Amino acid sequence: MTVAEPAWTIGIEEEYLLVDLETRQLVSDPPAAMIEACEAKTRDLVRPEFLKSQIEVGTRVCRNIGQARDDMAWLRRTVAEVAAENGLAPIAASTHPFSEWLDQQHTDKERYHVLARDLQAVARRLLICGMHVHVGVEDDDLRIDLINQACYFLPHLLALSTSSPFWRGEDTGLKSYRLSVFDELPRTGLPEHFESFGEYQRHVDILIGAGLIKDPSVLWWDIRASTNFPTVEMRVTDVCPLLDDAIAVAALFVCILRMLFRLRRDNQRWRIYAPMLVNENRWRAQRYGLDEGLVDFGRGEIVSCEELQDELTALVREDAEALGCVQEVEHTRRIVERGTSAHRQLRTYQKVINAGGDRRDALNAVVDQLVSETASGL
Repeated sequence: MTVAEPAWTIGIEEEYLLVDLETRQLVSDPPAAMIEACEAKTRDLVRPEFLKSQIEVGTRVCRNIGQARDDMAWLRRTVAEVAAENGLAPIAASTHPFSEWLDQQHTDKERYHVLARDLQAVARRLLICGMHVHVGVEDDDLRIDLINQACYFLPHLLALSTSSPFWRGEDTGLKSYRLSVFDELPRTGLPEHFESFGEYQRHVDILIGAGLIKDPSVLWWDIRASTNFPTVEMRVTDVCPLLDDAIAVAALFVCILRMLFRLRRDNQRWRIYAPMLVNENRWRAQRYGLDEGLVDFGRGEIVSCEELQDELTALVREDAEALGCVQEVEHTRRIVERGTSAHRQLRTYQKVINAGGDRRDALNAVVDQLVSETASGL
């Protein structure tokens, strides 16, 4: 049966950490009036997150990537302006370089009380932020089919976005330590493979019927069928301090989905590899970011991220042209050339140490860099 081409609408959600501009520490209890002012100025597109030191923004339903960029710039700018009035600033990074999760408080909302009660220390450690990209795919079965195939590319997207090399003041040796924290939760990682939306719904109904979950919103997979919207929701990526990087990753994701749809329309499809193989690349992206390459399973060997990104950019060129985001997709090559936020954070830290500064000086310099980058290009 022929399926109509999706609308390819786009929505982007980002989570930020709120830091005190004087101490560079996370603010564990920001003024309630600050959140209310953000909500009022953005027509409720800004929301509190699980921890009070976090804040979430989400674009409107956007027709194209250009509109999504405009929304994200406006949201970042608004949050930064309101936060500055309170001596604070948002940082679009997936971990704070040194603040302690033990010092944080969770937001006073029933949903978050339940989460804290059910998950205990696992929830309390969730001092992490991510970027979620929604792409409008109206047909239920098509959503599931695209999710099955798109899993292959999740490590590639993660590698482009890494921004969490530090945890509690330590260089973790990972470019995305965020995933190490998030993977402690149940129902995370790669999604299950389902042959249809009906099969997916039957499995969800078992969990709901047994009283294990209330709804599919707590299936925190790297990619999923959204609970609230007819979208494919990509959740694997770190949040990017530089807006252009975030938009490039989002543009690449929507182009990957359109490429997979195009293959399906032509009676082809991307080969689906076993989760044990894709998870190897997921770990490589988490550990090394762009530095050590990923496995090309068709070739059966590790290939540099530079070569893989060149191939992927060429693969989706037709889709980027159709969706009007060639420049944004091409920017992913720039990310590979000069590195991600994780690389820049580590360089800044080491530069201060080499100049004779102590660890706290170096970590403060990383925070200052993140504040500056989050507010740049708006």
